[in-house]
Amino acid sequence: MLTYRVGRFLSAPKVLQQVALVAFLAVCAPTAMAQTNLITNGNFAISGGSQSYQFGTFGPYAPSGSAAGESLAGWASTSYGFVFTPTSTIATGYYGALSLYSTTTSPSSSFNNASPTGGNFIAIDSAYNTTAVTQTVTGLNVGQNYTLSFYWAGAQQTGFTGATTEQWQVTLGASTQSTSVVANASQGFTGWMYQTMNFVATSASEQLSFLAIGTPNGVPPFALLSNVSLVKAPEPAGIATMAIGLLGLIGLSWRRRNAARAA
Repeated sequence: MLTYRVGRFLSAPKVLQQVALVAFLAVCAPTAMAQTNLITNGNFAISGGSQSYQFGTFGPYAPSGSAAGESLAGWASTSYGFVFTPTSTIATGYYGALSLYSTTTSPSSSFNNASPTGGNFIAIDSAYNTTAVTQTVTGLNVGQNYTLSFYWAGAQQTGFTGATTEQWQVTLGASTQSTSVVANASQGFTGWMYQTMNFVATSASEQLSFLAIGTPNGVPPFALLSNVSLVKAPEPAGIATMAIGLLGLIGLSWRRRNAARAA
């Protein structure tokens, strides 16, 4: 079957052959190089929960998995943070209900802040009680390159006015990188942004942390985070090897066709 398909490939015009080859590499290479996400609960799922609550262990507050709050599997935090479901506009917390301005400049029934991936997201006050959201990542290979990816955004707590800034500072082991600083209009929402960072593992087990940084204090700027993933970085040699193998197969079939014609 493979020989038949290659034969049909070779009988096509040269331009179509080139297009087909590029399409093959574009589709097959990412699939062949897909990696397992090493992050636990990267979409911040709430066990058995469908509402939005405060999470972590902020001050006198402790999560209980009920209306008092939520713990998130894999994650720990002492920050002033909340987990939002895709359709929820209000989170219950120690100081009462909290909501964020959305793309409609006010909380909306469709909650326009919803994560682009459809899962839950966390919102951390980035100018008050600023401590990191952390997770210990295991199964790393020392010296291996890893790609961290996530969606993030900035929003302001409702009931307040004034322009804000938001940013995430990300650390894996002893290496720290930061997103850009985004400026958010008064009563605004920046929209979601996709971010990737590359890290090299220095230990089989390292702590991953996300620290929200924002200004100014008192007009709560919130940094939002969603869909966290950490995978082995693809090796360029893998794509090259695949391309060479395919071209070798095509060359072999071409020689066989020419030999058959000459016989």
